[in-house]
Amino acid sequence: MNIGILAVDSNFPNLALMKISAYHKARGDQVEWYNPLCKYDKVYAAKVFTFTPDYNYYINANQIEKGGTGYDIEKVLPIEVDRLQPDYSIYNIDSNLSYGFLTRGCPNRCKWCVVPKKEGKISPYMDIEEITAGRKKAILMDNNILASNYGLQQIEKIIKLGIKVDFNQGLDARLITDEIARLLAKVKWIKRIRFGCDTPGQIAEVERASALIDKYGYKGEYFLYCILMDFEESFARVNYWKSKSRRFLPHCQPFRDLNNPHQIIPQWQKDMAHWADRKEIYMSCDFKDFSPRKGFYVRNTLKYCEMKLNKKTERLIKRRAAEFKKLYETPNPEVDKIISELRAEATKRPQNMSKEEEIAYILKKADENCDHIEIRKILNVSNT
Repeated sequence: MNIGILAVDSNFPNLALMKISAYHKARGDQVEWYNPLCKYDKVYAAKVFTFTPDYNYYINANQIEKGGTGYDIEKVLPIEVDRLQPDYSIYNIDSNLSYGFLTRGCPNRCKWCVVPKKEGKISPYMDIEEITAGRKKAILMDNNILASNYGLQQIEKIIKLGIKVDFNQGLDARLITDEIARLLAKVKWIKRIRFGCDTPGQIAEVERASALIDKYGYKGEYFLYCILMDFEESFARVNYWKSKSRRFLPHCQPFRDLNNPHQIIPQWQKDMAHWADRKEIYMSCDFKDFSPRKGFYVRNTLKYCEMKLNKKTERLIKRRAAEFKKLYETPNPEVDKIISELRAEATKRPQNMSKEEEIAYILKKADENCDHIEIRKILNVSNT
């Protein structure tokens, strides 16, 4: 058979596709990355995320099988495929590097994470020797390895075998005790230790856990996953580590609403991620002085300029935004005239702003001199 494999939305090595390739090659089939100019007996398409675009072009194959969380959260590989050693050659991966899971699932219920729904509570999955098969390094994608006694036993085995590892989904700092810290300090890490730091409370937990690990001799970096939701809280949490140590590297990820496929990511979240995810920029530049686009600095927008918004101000912004949305959607010459005047009043507006930034700027200027009562009167007349 002529088999094509297609990674729809990610360049990161896809474990399922590597195992599918190994399965078909063991049967004598021809396997290659999907080429739209070729005809295939079967094409496997893998999609990791629910929020990324699908592959909407014609696939020239007699049979198409789709899998991955982006397509079907309940679909899994057949057991005879899942237990195979992956075909690392399709990604030209280092011959000493392996990928896999020691455990599957997670006991937490984070609203931005699909793992508990997809895999359930944490459970043993594979042995480190089964994953590495003689290789000396491993990228382990466990979602909460420290929440499992089996996981801790596997870490002890990793230390004994001298395998270098990276738990690339992060560790839960809240679960680190003195005993576990001693254990982690003995691990040979690939580059760094990773923690989740998604809430204000986790700042203290990361500090506590890192201090315990350092006590036993660890000298490396700490990579911190930071979900971005509320601006004020997110900025304080991400910016905190600048004054702490250059060993702490925040990595920002905009919040994804799993129940809203049409969610629009706020521009400030993209800009904050751009700023924090580049270590040289994060360490040398304050966020307000960061220029994510030519001719634009984040200090020029309402939220960045004020840096801190109390709850009353947040409610005011939301109310005004709703009023302006209604104005934009209501066809009325008089209202259009008022909006035009408001735009004219927003003088010296910075260039190259996104739509969200422009609205925030106009709201700030309009608040100084805006006849909202007159606008409401016009709207009421229009709606009667």
